[in-house]
Amino acid sequence: PEYVMAATGPTSGEGFINGGLVPRGETVGGAPVVVIDVEDIDATLARVEAQGGRPLREKLPVGDMGFSAYVEDSEGNVVGLWET
Repeated sequence: PEYVMAATGPTSGEGFINGGLVPRGETVGGAPVVVIDVEDIDATLARVEAQGGRPLREKLPVGDMGFSAYVEDSEGNVVGLWET
């Protein structure tokens, strides 16, 4: 998909909000999605389900950068997960 990187600082370290932009409608849920960096997507997906949420898109590789997944929490919010 068409993807534009957006960075407020270095790509490593803490204290910066970095990410990417895709054309409207290409995101899960069709709206802006907050993506959370996690240590282990598989463990996080299991924890989300145990707390009443559900997966929307399974763990998928993103080139050689990492993995992504999307979930819906128990209140209907769509959240992205990222594992480097």
